[in-house]
Amino acid sequence: VQLVESGGGLVQPGGSLRLSCAASGFTFSSSAMSWARQAPGKGPEWVSGIYSDGYTRYADSMKGRFTISRDNAKDTVYLQMNSLKPEDTAVYYCATNPYSDVVSTRVADFGSWGQGTQVTVSS
Repeated sequence: VQLVESGGGLVQPGGSLRLSCAASGFTFSSSAMSWARQAPGKGPEWVSGIYSDGYTRYADSMKGRFTISRDNAKDTVYLQMNSLKPEDTAVYYCATNPYSDVVSTRVADFGSWGQGTQVTVSS
């Protein structure tokens, strides 16, 4: 299983970024995918998840600002982040349990993680 994130960077408050996670080594189309993040000095936090059929879930603080989506033809999951705030600064990770179509909100449940991509929101 390999998960490779990209798309992070430095953005001003109120700005937008789109993260991508390219997956390989398992049947992506049958698996739920999630995004999690870890801010400096804090534990990992679940952000959003998407089921194989496209149904989505979000942590309360991300609702209305973040949008998760997937392209099963490209084995890729995306996280569109709008109206970014300084408190969104974190390393963002793609995570999954291969072959499971369950979105867990508990980060300890995920068996596979990417290497992460840094998102910094600052003026």
